[in-house]
Amino acid sequence: MTITPPPSPAAATDETTFVAELRRLKTWSGLSFRQLERNATDSGDVLPYSTAATMLNKNRLPRAEVVAAFVRACGVADLRPWLLARTRIADGTAAVQAPAPLPASPRGRLSGWRRAVVAAAALVVTFTAGTALDTVAASEEDIDVEVVSP
Repeated sequence: MTITPPPSPAAATDETTFVAELRRLKTWSGLSFRQLERNATDSGDVLPYSTAATMLNKNRLPRAEVVAAFVRACGVADLRPWLLARTRIADGTAAVQAPAPLPASPRGRLSGWRRAVVAAAALVVTFTAGTALDTVAASEEDIDVEVVSP
């Protein structure tokens, strides 16, 4: 028989994902809210079934004591990852994952021959504009200006 490990809160970066991981933990435990309450009482914790149900139905960060009682009642011995994740989120120091870079669009990239055509067109425009400016400058030199004093 294979026993799956409990869910981990490591990926939780905000209140919503943390509570989602707590929901996964409850599902993993296979226990009802009343059974969780009994397990918590047996461990010396106070966790009313209504508190556990309310906690999982909201996307707010639960208090550390409630998280500890809930995780222990679900059958997880090592509370540290859950309490550390909760603290990181509460302090605002949870690592925010950067969004994955978007793949390059094939339409947005120019192929080799298209790049060459664009470069040639840019050279033609630059050469034409330079020639036009030289022509204007030469025309101005050809104009005789006579200054008449009063």
